[in-house]
Amino acid sequence: MKEQLGLVHIYCGDGKGKTTAAFGLAVRAAGNGLNVVVAQFLKSGKTGELNILRNLDPVTVVGNGITPKFVFQMNEEEKRETIRRHTEMFGQAARLCADGKCDLLVLDEIMSACTTGMFPLQKILDFLDTRPEHIEVVMTGRNPPQELIDRADYVTEMVLRKHPYEQGIPARQGVEF
Repeated sequence: MKEQLGLVHIYCGDGKGKTTAAFGLAVRAAGNGLNVVVAQFLKSGKTGELNILRNLDPVTVVGNGITPKFVFQMNEEEKRETIRRHTEMFGQAARLCADGKCDLLVLDEIMSACTTGMFPLQKILDFLDTRPEHIEVVMTGRNPPQELIDRADYVTEMVLRKHPYEQGIPARQGVEF
């Protein structure tokens, strides 16, 4: 089965479901015996999806949460620390890939990390261009740079048509996180 892997997926857009789709694919891959590595950028790491993924045997979650703040809420020190942690987390994921311990790599919110200056796009491009050829890569976030779209085999855009937040309903545990 591993010889059939190696494609690049992008789940992007302003609609809900990017992380949900990526983690659904991670569960499917794990259920089929593939080694999955998950790195979640710009999130606290305290989400229901990571709680369950950490308990699945063929899944490795790297990093332990970055910050509960949005980038625009961070001071300069918090931004530097977030960049440092993102770099460390991505390095862990890349090493697992290089060591043959990954068949599917999920980089959740990586594109948002790039567009907010919290992770350099060039590191992702270099990884995509030099990764072991069997590794399937899934990236999520808004506004994917054209360079990533050009390297992708799948690009799925989630479009917001309606959302409960517009009615004043906040994100709900177990549904949105």
